[in-house]
Order: sequence, then C-alpha cells, then structure tokens
Amino acid sequence: MEVLVFGSAIVDFICYVPRLPKAGETLHGTSFATGFGGKGANQCVAAAKLGAKTAIIAKVGGDAWGKSYLDHLEKEKVNIDHVQICPNETTGIAQISVADGGENNIVIVSGANELLSESDVKKASDLFRESKVLICQLEASIEATIVALKEFPGISILNAAPALENTPSELLEYSTIFCVNENEAALITGFPINSLGDSRAALLRLIEMGASTVIITLGGQGAVYMKKTNTQEMVHVPAEKVAKVIDTTGAGDSFIGALAFYIARFPDVPLHQQIGGACEVASISVQFPGTQSSFPDAKQIHTDLTKKQFAWKIL
Repeated sequence: MEVLVFGSAIVDFICYVPRLPKAGETLHGTSFATGFGGKGANQCVAAAKLGAKTAIIAKVGGDAWGKSYLDHLEKEKVNIDHVQICPNETTGIAQISVADGGENNIVIVSGANELLSESDVKKASDLFRESKVLICQLEASIEATIVALKEFPGISILNAAPALENTPSELLEYSTIFCVNENEAALITGFPINSLGDSRAALLRLIEMGASTVIITLGGQGAVYMKKTNTQEMVHVPAEKVAKVIDTTGAGDSFIGALAFYIARFPDVPLHQQIGGACEVASISVQFPGTQSSFPDAKQIHTDLTKKQFAWKIL
C-alpha cells in the first residue's frame, strides 16, 4: 500500500452564492449540489486519482449516505476493508457555502466520524506495517489520531485541520510532516500571516512546539516549509497563477493527497519538488466546481516528478 488515510468521510451539501452571507443574513443561492467529502476521504481520493494504491480507515453512518459513500470509494479504487458502517449513527455532513470568487465557509457535523478509535488502529495493524505514507487530520478523535501517528513506522503527514488553538504537542512530535494553511498556522501559533515573510515566525514556532518538518500552504502563493534540522532556511515553492478560480473547496485536501502520492512514489525527489507537484494538483482543482470531483487524475496531469522541475527559492 502506498497511501493510508486515518480519518473522516463526510457528505457535502454545497450552496453556491454570489457572496458569503453576513451574520444573520439570508441570501438567495444560485445552485445546490451534494458531493462526497471529509478531509480524510478527500485526501485519499486525491492520491488514488493520481494512481496511488490507497486505503482508508473510517466510519460512516447506517443511513443511505453511508452506503453511498462506500460505493463511491470503491469506484475510486480505494481499499475500504477498514471502513465500518455504524448502524445507530448518522454519516458526517458538511454544510458549505461557495461564493462566486471561490471563497467558502463550512460547518461540519462529524456524526460517525467521532467513533473512530484506538481500536481501529489495532484492527488495521497490517496496513500500518505495509503502507509507505500515512495521512491524518483533525476531523476525528484526537486521541485516536495521536495513536495512529505514534504507531506508524513510515512517513506520516498530519493536516492539522480544523485547527486547535491548544494543539496537543503529541500531534506535532509524532508526525513526520505537519501541514496547515496560513489561517490554521496563525490560530495555532498566535502569529498572523499577512505576507510571505510573516510565515517565518509561524514556522519557527511550530518547530519549537515539536514539529520536525512544517509546511504552510498559502493559497495562490503556493507553500513554504522549514525543517527542524535547518531553521535558518525557509523554502518557498510558488504556485502557478490560475486565470479563474471557480471553487476552492477541497483544494487543501488535493494538495495533501498529492503530496502523499509524490512522497510514496518518488521518495528520493527533494521535498520542494514534491510540494511543487502538490501545488500543481491544487491549482487545477480550484478551476472546477465541487470537492473530489474537481481533483485531477493521471490522465490530466503528468505525474512523473523525475521529468519535471518546479520553481523554488530559499528565503
């Protein structure tokens, strides 16, 4: 197995609106759609679409959405041997508003995702031994996520979202790569990021908190990263300019899934090139509506990192 995901599966209910509503305001939307989401499943499908052998450890409800989600994951060629249907729970849902410019806001009701536990790590011990890269997020049990990170012997990526103001140190210490966007980094560290230069203080703080390698994604500006072994260097990997942004929902998840794919498939390629490939995938995803439906597959993108070079700069 190349990419193993321990995390969430959530159904998206998406309203497209001219702009995001203000507090207490009611707006007329332009269209409505449902889709399959949740950071865990999103990231797993993003990697699978690029050609990775993937598996997910997750829980869905005993409702119609739970069965539909399992069917969907199978169609995406994701191993679902360790996805459990919980009869007395609802499948997790996300209420999403997407504005014309691509901005969004999201409300999540976790449902069955809350039942993911330490025992699920033990039940999937074979996958933990065999997989090259583990992805975790914070839409399921924090305690179980810490156990998953601690037990995994390979490279682990923690996407610390939704962000916690008081992030447990174990989440940083047990993950190989700690990845957040600029808003999540600011919440965790207390250092606002309004420019590329502002990222340095947040990167340093996250390393002081226990992280080994930190990536902060910056939307259209790409991403920056820093390693504990060399805190003098902040590396910037820019993203290609997108002519028109349609929907940013799931862009961060496409980045994480692609990053895991590139690390598993091309382990000897430098991190800045793996990040460059992930930025390319995310840049494509924002040009299409929806979440998983917007993720590119291997037919849309050349995935061989040994035959392409992405720009990067030490700051």
